[in-house]
This record gives sequence, structure tokens and C-alpha cells, in this order.
Amino acid sequence: MTKKITGIIPPMLTAFDKSGDFDPKAQKEIVRFLVNKVQGFYPCGTYGSGPLMTSEERKTVAEVIINEVNGKIPVILHVGGCSTRSVVDLAKHAEGAGADAVAAVPPIYYGFNDEAVERHFQALVDAVSIPVFIYNNPKATGVTVKPKLLKKLADLGVAGIKDSSFEIISFWDLLWSVTKPGFIPVIGTEALILPAVSMGAQAAVCGLANAIPEPVVELFKAVTQGDMKRAAVLQEKVSKMRDIMHLAPTLPMIQAVLREQGVNVGYPRLPFVYPDQSLVNQAMDEFRALGVSF
Repeated sequence: MTKKITGIIPPMLTAFDKSGDFDPKAQKEIVRFLVNKVQGFYPCGTYGSGPLMTSEERKTVAEVIINEVNGKIPVILHVGGCSTRSVVDLAKHAEGAGADAVAAVPPIYYGFNDEAVERHFQALVDAVSIPVFIYNNPKATGVTVKPKLLKKLADLGVAGIKDSSFEIISFWDLLWSVTKPGFIPVIGTEALILPAVSMGAQAAVCGLANAIPEPVVELFKAVTQGDMKRAAVLQEKVSKMRDIMHLAPTLPMIQAVLREQGVNVGYPRLPFVYPDQSLVNQAMDEFRALGVSF
């Protein structure tokens, strides 16, 4: 890898227009708002509406983001889906477009067993020369990556894991199962930065950081610098901010909070819609009460 995967990496939103088509102008504005505040981007995943887009749309989104980032920070492009063939195609495109790494959930929908997941990721690792991450999101995929499977995937060449199980003991079991040098564990929520980074997570993919990155970045730095007293205070603040974002479905709420800050973020794609403005106003008031300045 030419760029180190570390720090706070927002799972970047995808901007659409009123008609539901991709809005490249708004997408570039989102990139510009964040690129100097965070340590990487993770587009086309859950927050990036990847499952709501066609493969061709995902390729276009990837190209716009990578070109706008222009090498300033790493871009880990999510390419996951059901079909190995389509995932490999997206991964090859991502590498050609300049992504620094790709990530994929296990193949979804059919409840594939470990052997099928291994075949899927072997094909993905063989298809590209950039690092491949597995994205563990059991709630969304119906597949749970267990330590035994992760060890096998690491031996096949998978470079790291983004874990969104939201269970710290499960994360530790995964982290400790892999002894391969250079393997990169990433926690998939801001709610567990303090314990996860303390135990060895090298980065955190955090939805909250799409809209309010500064306290999340401060939290990560406090933990890595060993300032646990400050980290504990910041973790409490960040967790409260995360709760505020859950006043409505988090994807459109984060988009709404960005819009309240004057960022042209376009619109969510159906079936998502913006939250009721009263909920957005409530969220902004609660953020300010926590000391967030916009």
C-alpha cells in the first residue's frame, strides 16, 4: 500500500438530485468539505447508498470521488454485492480509477457458508493488486464473519477487516484470530473507538464523521496518544452525538445536518427521504447544547 490506512474514515454519502439521479456537483462539494478534516474515505457502502445503485452508477460515483480527492487521502471503495462476477468487475474498475483499496461485504442474500465466502474473496484478491478488506456487517448481510473464517481469509490475502458487528468482544476475537503481519483491523462505528483503538484497531469508519468530523478525529487522536482521561470524555460526547443522529434514519439525518451547515449535499435516494424539519432542528439544538459549533 502506498497510503497508510489509519485514523477517521467517513463512509462517504452519495449525493442525488431531486429526480434521484447522481449529482456530481454536490458530491464534489461533500468531498471538499471533508477532505482536509479526515484521514480517508469509504464510499459506496451503507451510508454511500451502494446497495441502492446500479454497478454503472457506482463506477461513476467512484470516479468523481477519486478524481476530486486527487490523492490527498486514501479511498477505500466498497464494491460488495451478491454476485462474485459483479463484485470483481467493480473492484477492477476501482483499481483502474485510482482507489487505494477495496472492501466488500460477504456475498449477500443467499446465506452463503464459509466455503462460498472464501471462494468469493479468493476471486476478489486474485482480481486486483490493491488491498482487499472484508466488511463484517451481519445485520445487513445475514452473514457473520467468525474468527476461524477471518484467519482463512487473511491467509488467502485479505488485507484487513472493517467490523460493524457493534460487539466489542466479537471485534477482539476477530482481531486476535489473525497473526499475519500487516493485517489491518478497522472498527465500523464511532461508539467503540476508545476500546477498539486501545486494543489495536488502526482506523475507524464512522458515519457521524460525515457531518461533524472534528470531535471524532479528536477522540481517535486522544486514544492513540494515550490520553485516556480526555478520550473517555470525548467518547461520551461522540456517543451522545451518535444518539442524536438516530432521532431519524441516520443516512438522511446526516445528510440533513450537512445541509444545515450550508453544504450542498443533494438529496437522499428513495426510499430514503429527508427527516421532518422539526427533527432536524431538534438535532441541531442538541448538538449545540453539547458544545458543537457550526
